[in-house]
Amino acid sequence: MKPQRHVGATDASTRTAKRFGFAWLALATSLALHVADEALNGFLPVYNSAVLSIQEVIPWSPLPTFTFGAWITGLIALILLLFVVSPLVFRRVRWFAYLAFLFSALMIGNGLLHMGVSLVQRELMPGVLSSPLLLVTASASMVGAWKTIRETG
Repeated sequence: MKPQRHVGATDASTRTAKRFGFAWLALATSLALHVADEALNGFLPVYNSAVLSIQEVIPWSPLPTFTFGAWITGLIALILLLFVVSPLVFRRVRWFAYLAFLFSALMIGNGLLHMGVSLVQRELMPGVLSSPLLLVTASASMVGAWKTIRETG
């Protein structure tokens, strides 16, 4: 019978880093799929229309409208940035874990908003099909960020 190997702190922290890193990469990938879902299903006209309606009621609203080119370029740049910064996640950089936690929360809100509007309007909002995947990956990333913050404190 082989003796059981005791899992040390470095093994546990390495596992946490890997899980968080892969959750982060999954979140970046699911956001790319979500943006494709939105672009292919006409999200931007729906968004711009909603912003203009809000601005009629609340003229000082800070919500911007976008052209398709500016919108898609900005989102592609964001997604590329998410992949570029992934080494910070795998290295367990604490200050970045705070940013990752906030970004993950924002993505959870994004997914819930798509689903909530679809339920209220009783029709599928552009982007709702990819929202469950966004919720799952953002939740996993948030858990990984939280564990990193706790363990590196």
